[in-house]
Amino acid sequence: MADRKLLLDTFRERLAKIIRESGMNRSEFATSVGLDRSTLSQLLSSANRRLPRVETIASIAQSQQASIDWLIGLSNVGPMQAEMMNEQMSFAKNALSHNDERLIGWLREAIGYKVRYVPSTLPDLLKTSRVIRYEMGDAVATTPEQKIETASARLAWTRGPETDLECCNSVQAVETFARGGGIWRTLDLNSRLAQLDHMIELCAELYPTLRWFLFDGRQRYSSPITIFGPLRAALYLGQMYLVLTSTEHVRTLTAQFDDLIKGAVVQPPDVPAFLQEQRVIAQRLRN
Repeated sequence: MADRKLLLDTFRERLAKIIRESGMNRSEFATSVGLDRSTLSQLLSSANRRLPRVETIASIAQSQQASIDWLIGLSNVGPMQAEMMNEQMSFAKNALSHNDERLIGWLREAIGYKVRYVPSTLPDLLKTSRVIRYEMGDAVATTPEQKIETASARLAWTRGPETDLECCNSVQAVETFARGGGIWRTLDLNSRLAQLDHMIELCAELYPTLRWFLFDGRQRYSSPITIFGPLRAALYLGQMYLVLTSTEHVRTLTAQFDDLIKGAVVQPPDVPAFLQEQRVIAQRLRN
């Protein structure tokens, strides 16, 4: 009974929201979706205990470009269950790219919720400007300056009082960076040492607001993703994002992220010591 009441309340609230945003009065809206005014009034009444027919819900969704999932509470953020966001270059000096602006906006919307983050390399908010410039040197869609601005905005968000951020990387990704392997093969040692020092400092400062878990990449894998509480998930596909807002999709991806945490071999309080060990190894390899 409680679930049915929640379903009805959600549908009524979202139907009222659609009507407000349509700019039409109730009579005009009813006509546009093929209802009479009295039926619409009944659907909006708090005393109503019946959902409309499937055909009626479908007509409302189609005419207003909303999703049925969102109307009945299976999706949390509007009409789109999924959308593609291509990276587009912004040539304004020190300006965020369009996608980065949206990502930062979603972080702000998610204040009060737990945000989960698997980066494509190291966490952007923990990177030095030198490392970002190195990684983005040949990028075709985003400038290093934009990524530096985005990293600064993410770090500022993380320092907020209501922030709750969990991040996961493989142990091997951090080890590869420290040793100068993979994409960091030509990054000089001093830059890598400075990056390790920077991460040690920030991990100590930001814990427990930021909790960085390191899992064994031989046992688990995840594509780069950010999960904004229960609201949405953004999968990074390379020069584009797949944004999912379906409740079921977000829950499934959240469960996958939680499995990464269960498999963590380095826990957040131990990350600074692990990074210090990698720093010692990096220096030893030079010698």
